[in-house]
Amino acid sequence: MSTLNGMPGPTSRVFFSQRLRLHYVDWGNPEAPPLLLVHGGRDHCRNWDWVAQALRKDWHIICPDLRGHGDSQWSPDGNYSMSAYIYDLAQLIHQQGLAPVTIIAHSLGGNISLRYTGIYPESVRKLVAIEGLGPSPKVIAERGQKTMADRMREWVDEQRKLSGRLPRRYASIEDAFKRMQEENKHLSAEQARHLTQQGVNQNEDGTYSWKFDNYVRAWPPYDMSYPDIESLWAGISCPTLLVYGKESWASNPEKDGRLQHFKTAKVVEFDNAGHWVHHDRLEDFVETARTFIA
Repeated sequence: MSTLNGMPGPTSRVFFSQRLRLHYVDWGNPEAPPLLLVHGGRDHCRNWDWVAQALRKDWHIICPDLRGHGDSQWSPDGNYSMSAYIYDLAQLIHQQGLAPVTIIAHSLGGNISLRYTGIYPESVRKLVAIEGLGPSPKVIAERGQKTMADRMREWVDEQRKLSGRLPRRYASIEDAFKRMQEENKHLSAEQARHLTQQGVNQNEDGTYSWKFDNYVRAWPPYDMSYPDIESLWAGISCPTLLVYGKESWASNPEKDGRLQHFKTAKVVEFDNAGHWVHHDRLEDFVETARTFIA
């Protein structure tokens, strides 16, 4: 077992969902109330290590790897629908008897968790979603002008390209680490190195590749309709905190009108932070989240 700051690191565990072998880490302290930390797209459960270390004394923290990510199995048909992700989350909460659970989630993980909470409002105690509402109303309006035939054709073309796309190979962990630093300028070298070491597998020829399945890059051609998604947001009954970074590409729901679909949500925005607020402003984020979920 690894140690972090002299404390034992998390334990790896497995659960099954739609025949897939899915991985999560458990930070111990099972007598404490449960707290789920759900990562974003092309990420992995160890992304939360710093947040987990800060909160583990008060909470029983569980961090899943989404299907196709981290140490979870890849979907055999390369399909990653929102309904499948939601089912996986529902299975973990059901199998481990976590409800009513507190959730902190980022990006894709936030999107999944917000929808899950609208479907099972009684199962979630409090929810913090970091940039989890998905594309802005402007992007959605542009997408809505495409016919189903256009969307299907684009998806088929994208799947075909992904089928021929080999995972990128890095000669060394150092090379992968440099790529990680390019991706987020806010990361300290220590953060980027840890995320890289936890986020790669070594190939048989000695090179390194990211753990995620390239097929997770493709967004399915059809999803729930936007009115349906908005109705799920409206069904959330627990206190909800929507977190945004002022330097992110994500659109703030207080400014774009999406906040009106929520009964209980408030928005907090962080200066000097991009899309990964929990990395870019770690201490301030932890303090904000700790107070909110207490």
